Amino acid sequence: MELYIVRHGKTEWNKERRLQGSVDIALADEGRALAEVSSENMKGIAFDRIYSSPLSRAYETARILRRDRDIPIITDDRLKELCFGDAEGRPFPELYADDSCCFRYFFDQPERYRPLGHGESLEELCDRAAAFMQEIILPLEDSCTRVMIVAHGAINKGLMMYVKNQNGRQQAMKDFWSGGLQRNLGVIQLELQSQQFRIIDENRVFYPTSGSETVNPYTNK
Repeated sequence: MELYIVRHGKTEWNKERRLQGSVDIALADEGRALAEVSSENMKGIAFDRIYSSPLSRAYETARILRRDRDIPIITDDRLKELCFGDAEGRPFPELYADDSCCFRYFFDQPERYRPLGHGESLEELCDRAAAFMQEIILPLEDSCTRVMIVAHGAINKGLMMYVKNQNGRQQAMKDFWSGGLQRNLGVIQLELQSQQFRIIDENRVFYPTSGSETVNPYTNK
C-alpha cells in the first residue's frame, strides 16, 4: 500500500509568518490556486481513501485534491495541528525575540521546546500521531492500494517520527525536523508492506517550483 501525506495549502497566516496551530485559519486564494494545480497533476493517481484534519485549511485542500473521485474524506481529530496555546497568532519574529518563550527552540532544538500557556508538547503530538497510524493506517494494508492524508506541518512530522521509529532508527526528539518542514502542498510518499513502512520521498511536490524556496520559510533556513 502507498501512503501520501500532504501538507495543506498556504493561508494568510502562512504568508504573514504568524504562528498557526489549532486555530482554524482558511486557505488563502494562493493556496487554493496551488492546490488546483497539484490536483490537476495528481488526477491520474487513484486513491482508495482520504483522511484529513478537520481544520478547514486541510479539509478544503483535501476536497480540491479529491477532484471527482467518488470517495469520502474522513476527518480525524488526531490529525489536527499542534496546539501552541497562548503563542498562536503571534508573528514569528516576535516569538524568536521573546526570551520568555520556548518557541525559539521549536525548529532548531525541538527537544527543548515547551508549550506556552495551554499548549501541547511535541511528545503529546507524537503520541496521537502514533495512535492514528496504528489504529487507522496499518489495518488498511490488505484492503487499500493507495491512501492520502491531508494535515499540517508539525503533525505530519509526528507521523514521520512514528514511521522512522518503527523502522528501528529510534528517532530522538532532537531529530523531529529531519527531512525538513514540508512546503505547503508538499507530499511525503511512503510504502507499507508487511506492516513496515519504507520512505519513497519526503519532499515531493506536484506543482512547478522556482528553486528559490527555503527549507523553512519561518526561519529562512
